Amino acid sequence: MELVRKRALWFLAAMLILLAVGTVGFAWIDRYDWFDALYMSVITLTTVGYYEVKALSTGGRVFNMIYLLLGVNTILFGVGMMTSTIFELQLDRYFARRKTKKMIDSLERHYIICGFGRVGRGAANELKRSGAQFVVVDNSEERIEMVMRGGMLGVLADASRDETLREVRIDRARGLIAALPSDADNLFLTLSAKTLNPMLNVAARANEEEAEAKMRRAGADSVFSPYGFTGSRLAQSILRPHVTQFLDYATLDASVDLGIEQLRIEEGSEFARRSLRDMKVLRQQYGVSVLALRRSEGRMIFNPGPDEQVQPGDHLIVMGPSTSLKQLESVVVAEKRS
Repeated sequence: MELVRKRALWFLAAMLILLAVGTVGFAWIDRYDWFDALYMSVITLTTVGYYEVKALSTGGRVFNMIYLLLGVNTILFGVGMMTSTIFELQLDRYFARRKTKKMIDSLERHYIICGFGRVGRGAANELKRSGAQFVVVDNSEERIEMVMRGGMLGVLADASRDETLREVRIDRARGLIAALPSDADNLFLTLSAKTLNPMLNVAARANEEEAEAKMRRAGADSVFSPYGFTGSRLAQSILRPHVTQFLDYATLDASVDLGIEQLRIEEGSEFARRSLRDMKVLRQQYGVSVLALRRSEGRMIFNPGPDEQVQPGDHLIVMGPSTSLKQLESVVVAEKRS
């Protein structure tokens, strides 16, 4: 659309310059007053063929012939340029949609971000920073263009429609972020997403406090209020500034090689049915520390002791160098596939 605007402005500028040249030419050569000169310029450029205001001299006729040829050719060139530009854009969009669809069809265990406002952009930046696969859905053409310029996958569609969710392969997705502008839209989206994929992890945005309980009943696994979360973070930054700074380093600062990750222990993993004491490889080989252990039934054990045994379906919450966490995660995923 930016290219269309630029060329349309160029065409408009060219027409205004032609009108100015014609007005000055008729006024100078045949002593037309300014309004009559402008009138002659308009009927000449538009090839309407109305009568002349007054008879033209030989010099005026020569100028009029040159002006007419120049104007007609400029208009034809401008119309052709605009037509070709629109056609090229339509062709580019067609091939871009085909390429995007092909890339989306190849996704597996990816994330879906519905809405690319401030919350959606923040989620997309974090997923991009972590190297996760995701696709953005928004009904604003301008926002989807922003997504594409950022090197991300985007679909211009209504995220609340089942057809759209199927198009972005919700059946194979790992999680969905409901970041639409209104609570009603996010509530409906959560219901639709959980219906299409009951195993999907859904994180939803809620503007109003009473909407949080409704979204949880609709199936949202996590519900966040931007205003409440921001207020809590502001208070924490005053009460516990060093703790807040540490968490920011561990989760947000890309320049620091430190991260926090969750690892699901699958059946057949070398870590399954072993105590943390026996899992010395975590610290010795990968240099990571176990912060918490989430049992498969949902119970969270913070700072677990060395005798805690890890069972299939449990999650280890670990912290360490980002490169080591990725290596460890790839090992766990490989064990799952094998």
